Amino acid sequence: MRSSLRAVVAGATALAAALTLAGCGGDSPAGSGGGKLDVVTSFYPLEFIARTVGGDAVNVTTLTAPGVEPHDLELTPKQVGEIAEAKLVVYEKGLQPAVDEAIEQNAKDAGFDIAPAAKLENTGADFEEHEEGESHAEEDSPSAKPAAHSDEPLDPHFWLDPVRYAGVIQAVTDKLVEADGANAEGYQARAKTLLGDVGKLDSEFKTGLANCELKTFVTSHQAFAYLAKRYGLTMVGIAGFTPDAEPAPARIKEVQDIVKAQHVTTIFYEELVSPKVAETIARDVGVKTAVLSPIEGLSDANSQETYLTLMRENLQELRKANSCA
Repeated sequence: MRSSLRAVVAGATALAAALTLAGCGGDSPAGSGGGKLDVVTSFYPLEFIARTVGGDAVNVTTLTAPGVEPHDLELTPKQVGEIAEAKLVVYEKGLQPAVDEAIEQNAKDAGFDIAPAAKLENTGADFEEHEEGESHAEEDSPSAKPAAHSDEPLDPHFWLDPVRYAGVIQAVTDKLVEADGANAEGYQARAKTLLGDVGKLDSEFKTGLANCELKTFVTSHQAFAYLAKRYGLTMVGIAGFTPDAEPAPARIKEVQDIVKAQHVTTIFYEELVSPKVAETIARDVGVKTAVLSPIEGLSDANSQETYLTLMRENLQELRKANSCA
């Protein structure tokens, strides 16, 4: 009897061990499969860094699927579980409230906020909370810097400035090395290559936008203030930081007036949000429309595009719209 009891206990112990190992090595992106470092990223620009720098040493899950607008992300219970199980969660605090809350409740130690590395600023680009009827003509003037209001949030769109993006690449690399020192050499080598690519991108923008007949460009939402500041242009957004916000009639009238006064040729819209407002304004003032990607997410899971290719497409569109030599 005792021998039989020992056999049962031994069998149960072996089964429990097997289940534990299966759980650790399962198909879940947040699991510790294959000994790789489990990394969760909140949206595409951070996913691109983690995958590129991490290489085959990391197992990356992104919370914002292709085709989803990241500003309005709501997490599923499965995604909250992935956050709780990950060794590292790379996110930008303040951009996606649902992600901030999930990290606060489930992954305080694993969470890594890149906002300090991005050196976010109050660009004055978000005007959605202004009093109705307040004029924005001064802050949209090509000769004036955007007005900074103390009650406005920091501009989250750091990745559209290659120099700020490079700072975040380095910060994420340092965090990967800290979390997984055994693969430090690989992380640093891949980061060096990516930083070189982003540095080349910065040079291309400097050269490509140095001699433009027009300096003002109009976009569906105010995602490009850092880019405009870096390369000597002026961005005019139809909506503020929230891309699907409905602009007030007064704002639409302001944009139309700016387009006429500055001889703007193109109204830019983006892939993940309806182009209806941009198309209406363009039709009313007789100008073209084109896509200028805020690169907040890929439009298609099977897309071959990357941060680098999309930024170069943006450069070409800006050069055409602004008649750059």
